[in-house]
Amino acid sequence: MTPLRPSGLAGLLGLSLLLLGTIPTPAGAALPPGATAPAFTTEAALGGKPFTFSLAEALKKGPVVLYFYPKAFTSGCTVEAHLFAEATPEFNRLGATVIGVSNDSIETLKKFSVEACRNQFAVGADDGRIIRLYDAGFMLAPNVADRISYVIAPDGKVIEAYSSMNPEGHVTRTMAAVKKWLQARGKPL
Repeated sequence: MTPLRPSGLAGLLGLSLLLLGTIPTPAGAALPPGATAPAFTTEAALGGKPFTFSLAEALKKGPVVLYFYPKAFTSGCTVEAHLFAEATPEFNRLGATVIGVSNDSIETLKKFSVEACRNQFAVGADDGRIIRLYDAGFMLAPNVADRISYVIAPDGKVIEAYSSMNPEGHVTRTMAAVKKWLQARGKPL
């Protein structure tokens, strides 16, 4: 049996994408705190039911925790969804909305919203447009989301940007940012 070797540019790109999915790579949030978050509307699912998610509408209710993840039903993304599902009641109590975004189909996300997100928060389908707006894609695959979380204040400004391929720090960082934002406005926790 001969070893599998990439042939040409397409083979090299395929091998690179495979490695990106299996080897942790440093990520970098492109929108720093203080930047204006790009407005978007997308098809999303919550509890298996599709609906249209609008960032502008969600911001009318309070801060939005927007997190990008590479692919539904992969190990790291499932862990991250479980962590956000556990924390969503607390985010909601603080007036924050949680939404995850990936380059998955709405059919996949209807299932993911039930199984991994445990009916707690919405996940939005993206063809790469939102990922590109937030410069949240992998370098070699710009339509595939990197693992980046943002907290966006109701005025549309980014107040936290956290980037790490490790799914475990995202909830802690975004929760701390929401609480800090509330405290700075004298709002009760």
